[in-house]
Amino acid sequence: MRRLVPFLLLLAACSHAASSVPGPTSQPGVLQPNATLERVVDGDTIIVTLEGTKEKVRLIGIDTPETKKPDTPVQCFGPEASAFTTSLLPQGTPLHLERDVEARDKYGRLLAYVYRVGDGMFVNLEIVASGYARLLTIPPNVAHSADFVTAARAAERQNIGLWAGCSG
Repeated sequence: MRRLVPFLLLLAACSHAASSVPGPTSQPGVLQPNATLERVVDGDTIIVTLEGTKEKVRLIGIDTPETKKPDTPVQCFGPEASAFTTSLLPQGTPLHLERDVEARDKYGRLLAYVYRVGDGMFVNLEIVASGYARLLTIPPNVAHSADFVTAARAAERQNIGLWAGCSG
């Protein structure tokens, strides 16, 4: 046991230092804010203030149609997806961000699962369940992939959102 205690302390210190975005709160059902929404960029990307710094955040596990990608035309249901995300996240909304295995994507964006603090809404899941996004599973960030698969299949079966508005 004596050998295990220093190892556990080292492990705890390393895991804490590895992320500026805290993991889930220890109190079930209570989310503590760790970011504030500045603005919605598009359906799956937002800008937040986190620890006094503005960060571009890419929502993990979902992909909304493009509206602002350079050299890419606006895609079917892109404006609607952006408007939906904006309706979920007005400027100034307190958020709780959780990361997965990889902290950032190749563009330097923070990767996160986003929760609205006021009511605990899991924003990534709500966007997919409402038919405004397709799945985008990029291992090793797969903590909620099964939930996203279930939600996307239900939206497609119900023929809602982009499933109704876009062919293919």
